[in-house]
Amino acid sequence: MEIHPDPEGLHRRRLGGERRARPQPLRRRRRSPWRLLVLVPAGFLLLSIVLTASLRWLNPPTSAFMVAAHVVAIMHGDKDFIVDHRWLPLSAQSPWPGVAVIAAEDQKFARHRGFDFDAMQSAIDAHQRGASLRGASTLSQQLAKNLYLWSGRSWLRKALEAWLTVLLETTLDKRRILEIYLNVVEFGPGVYGVEAASQRYFGHGAQSVSAPEAAALAAVLPAPSNYSVTAPSDYVRARQRWILKQMQALGGAAVVSSLAR
Repeated sequence: MEIHPDPEGLHRRRLGGERRARPQPLRRRRRSPWRLLVLVPAGFLLLSIVLTASLRWLNPPTSAFMVAAHVVAIMHGDKDFIVDHRWLPLSAQSPWPGVAVIAAEDQKFARHRGFDFDAMQSAIDAHQRGASLRGASTLSQQLAKNLYLWSGRSWLRKALEAWLTVLLETTLDKRRILEIYLNVVEFGPGVYGVEAASQRYFGHGAQSVSAPEAAALAAVLPAPSNYSVTAPSDYVRARQRWILKQMQALGGAAVVSSLAR
């Protein structure tokens, strides 16, 4: 076989050039920052819908307020702090705690759809006349805040609270909202739910709470970290008496039994 020389080395250079050629790197597509502005709110909306819908069948094991209290205790080095939280179904409770919180916090609870606009306007009018700004949150709004959000006042928190309130009222019936509220609301430092409060302050379970005891629990709700059930101030005693009168005026134990399912 005759071999033809390659004196110029063209063939070798051509092969070497082919071997040395590197593939061009793929260009990464830059992610638009607007994508995050869509995905984050969408993810929050989806998660809030799933969590709230699950409350129809599942009892929340904790709340944002309980977690926050535990974190604050750890940050302050309080190793003895515990969250006292004991779930008790509404059917196993005395009717008086439910009547008391409705009388104290939200007398239109059975009629509104999450917001008491008359109470809001009354609070605004009183503030414009020089009174301190008081809350006008319904039980549903308070539950949304306690379960999912944080304390304090900001437009962001109020907007999130409004959305979550709509979800609660759309997904759950009034009895279920009241049941969850009574089981997660704070009645004192580290004491959450009417069962834990009854055991701690009265020495018996929530199934046997009397009307005066229920009114005492509801009387501290505006500021459970500042007011005491066992050592009530004059303000707390006066509020307890007022709540008892309102409980009777609303119809007593029938207030809870008449709630729509």
